[in-house]
Amino acid sequence: MGNLYFENSESTFLVSHRKALSHHMPVSHFHSTYEIYVLMSGQREFFIQDRTITIAEGDVVIIAPNVLHRTTNAERPKHERLIINMHAQYFSVDGSHEEVLQPLLQRDYLILKGSLRSRELIEMHTRAIMQEMKERGSGFELYVQTLAVQLLIMCCRQFRQHDAEQLVSPSPMHERISEIVRYINDHYMEELSLHLLADQFYISPFYLSRSFKEATGFAFVEYVNSVRIKEAKKQLESSNLKVNLIARKVGFGSVTHFGRVFKAVTGHSPLHYRRIGD
Repeated sequence: MGNLYFENSESTFLVSHRKALSHHMPVSHFHSTYEIYVLMSGQREFFIQDRTITIAEGDVVIIAPNVLHRTTNAERPKHERLIINMHAQYFSVDGSHEEVLQPLLQRDYLILKGSLRSRELIEMHTRAIMQEMKERGSGFELYVQTLAVQLLIMCCRQFRQHDAEQLVSPSPMHERISEIVRYINDHYMEELSLHLLADQFYISPFYLSRSFKEATGFAFVEYVNSVRIKEAKKQLESSNLKVNLIARKVGFGSVTHFGRVFKAVTGHSPLHYRRIGD
């Protein structure tokens, strides 16, 4: 089944289906769309925002825009998944829609581990999307968009019913790394190094480096840079601050280094994200 992708100046819609023995997301992964990740078979470990979560066949992960995330190694990397990236424009919220989509709009991500019945409904929608993608009949793009919005609503309903379910980290090591990640997320604008954080959290630099990569899928410096660039992108899109000021605000001492890292992480120069009309 081929991918489906289209965009205009205001919105993006992408559907991607993959069967893989092993697959990792790009070095850093955040974007301006909502992402629906349906794990159709296998098991994966998913790092989102500040924690690592194990997901299994039938689980759904929905991630809000500009939230850093990545799949990491799992014991059984063979898997099949469907990913839908869609701009909020495709489920434009007015008063009549806001309540049902409230879980999606108020959180950085949702993890759905629902009942057998809800999984059957999710699988039905997933297969329908894949069938439309394969056959590409008249109007299939609009039909796929409609099915994707239905899937979002179904997941929000399911989440409201199971909101109290606690997500458990795979191990105490993962929980320890989550604590360090939360510190980075809060202090990204300050000087951060592997040795500084190792001293602060009373662990060896070697252990921190190895465990950080295992728990998050990111090397330590990759993650720090990704958080800084994510924040810089938000400021470029929402403010009139000069690029060199934004670079300093997010923790870069050199605007030249900032530009190189920004391009490596996003694929674009900082000015690509400058607010329209500036």
